[in-house]
Amino acid sequence: MKSRTIALMSALLLNSACQQADETANVAADPASAAEQSNASPVERGKYLTTTMGCVDCHNVGSFSPKPDEGHLQGGTIGFDMPGMGVFYPPNLTPDPEAGIGKWSEQDIATALRTGKRPDGRVLAPIMPWRNYSILTDDDTKAIVAYLKSLPPSPHKVPPPSAKESAPQPYLTVAPPAKPAG
Repeated sequence: MKSRTIALMSALLLNSACQQADETANVAADPASAAEQSNASPVERGKYLTTTMGCVDCHNVGSFSPKPDEGHLQGGTIGFDMPGMGVFYPPNLTPDPEAGIGKWSEQDIATALRTGKRPDGRVLAPIMPWRNYSILTDDDTKAIVAYLKSLPPSPHKVPPPSAKESAPQPYLTVAPPAKPAG
């Protein structure tokens, strides 16, 4: 049963990634869209970036479900088990002061995005591709911050990081590739 659940969750993850890739390819293939982005406000640019960077793939309430757009950036309900580290749930990115990142300054958000360090000192889980985001331009980083700050606050709370044995909701196991023998 456990392997069937993992297979199902893997299929959902792959399907979500393929849908996002199709949507991103459609946007990238449209020269008008690229031209519009050069004239976009920081908030519009931030919305575009959080979509193409895949933030919505994990941080939406409906991620990995038949309704992937549900609960836009309000925090994921499916966690990621990082072997040896625990289970991590994608946090609520809205400016709610209790459930989201509403108490974070603009610099706190930019630092987490580019260095993986939260204001409380904890480093983000490796499933969050902050290393890829470390090369964002200052303007793109500011646009993402402006967009996140513009979202309506949501009180949706996600579980804190936890041990696999006490993870309160479903999760996917993300295993690093095996080291080659040698």
